[in-house]
Amino acid sequence: MVANNMLAEIRKAVEESTTKLLQLSPPPIRYYLLTDVIGRDEKDPIVGAVVRRVAEYPPKVRLMNSLREDGTWPISRTRSIEESRGPGPPVGWTFETMLQNLYTLGDYVTRKDEGRVPAALERILGWIGDDGYILGPKTAAFPMPHYNGFALRNLLQFDMDDDPRTKRLASWLLSAQREDGGWNIPYIQDVRYLPAYKYMKASAFWNLVESDDRPPYDPSEHQEVPSCIWTTMMVVRSFSWSDSLAFTKAAKRGADFFLDRFFHKNHHSSFYRSEYNWTTLKYPTSQGSGLTALDILTYMKYGPEDERMEEPIRWLLGCRSKDGLWHRSKRPHPEKDLWITETAISILRRYADMH
Repeated sequence: MVANNMLAEIRKAVEESTTKLLQLSPPPIRYYLLTDVIGRDEKDPIVGAVVRRVAEYPPKVRLMNSLREDGTWPISRTRSIEESRGPGPPVGWTFETMLQNLYTLGDYVTRKDEGRVPAALERILGWIGDDGYILGPKTAAFPMPHYNGFALRNLLQFDMDDDPRTKRLASWLLSAQREDGGWNIPYIQDVRYLPAYKYMKASAFWNLVESDDRPPYDPSEHQEVPSCIWTTMMVVRSFSWSDSLAFTKAAKRGADFFLDRFFHKNHHSSFYRSEYNWTTLKYPTSQGSGLTALDILTYMKYGPEDERMEEPIRWLLGCRSKDGLWHRSKRPHPEKDLWITETAISILRRYADMH
């Protein structure tokens, strides 16, 4: 049980840092401070005024204006040539760029009917096959659960949960959950460890898997291999955006998987092996971190009653600088630091409020 003095320290930090951040924050961050931390209603005139300012926020305007009629954003000439040599989107940089930019537009309080956003959402939905998953962006040989989780997260953030294709994607992710509660990257994080392939260079193994000679694959035969911490986090993060998914047994098993391994090395060298990824403060957090984990967990109502949460929360509280902000590094990253600070404040506020 968390001591009352720690909760008092958290509440004090939230109050002080919120006051400081309100003085510094651009409109999108101010919106989340008002709604997520201070608790103002969307209909509040102050919130409405901030939303209007967000609509004119230059980074959002640039991102919206660069979104093309077909729902894609331009990619570099080099990336375009590379993509055209393969099967084409969703394999390639176009899909990855769409995921990243939709994530950012979501942070910029963008609604699903704004500008050409519907075209981008429809393009992603159109890539969901009959089996329920999207191939790419790295390969057409097999689906990658963490990118499918990223896609589902964006679709849910833009209120596409009632679309049958979104439901099909969620169902496929649920079906891919492993016995230990987590998810992994097929072939790369299980077949790769078989004696015939474990000493093969990573690039050579990728080429083999993408060829017609790829090894046979039955996930049930590899359950003794532990799941990937960060793949699991990306999938559970998508579930946390849906009230109907966030509190299911499957979502809890996934959350327990990475909470039980907080601060530990990942089991797989192919995806953030080092334990330092937990304690690196990053924005955006599209690939997972300790900050991402606590954001997910507190949304899913993991609070002071769960003793596993105390050490991670103490770590986050200890990352707060004397100026009341959380910083990506000793070098200045002005806007990223403000986003990181808003996320940290929201996490701590939710955690303390559950007491």
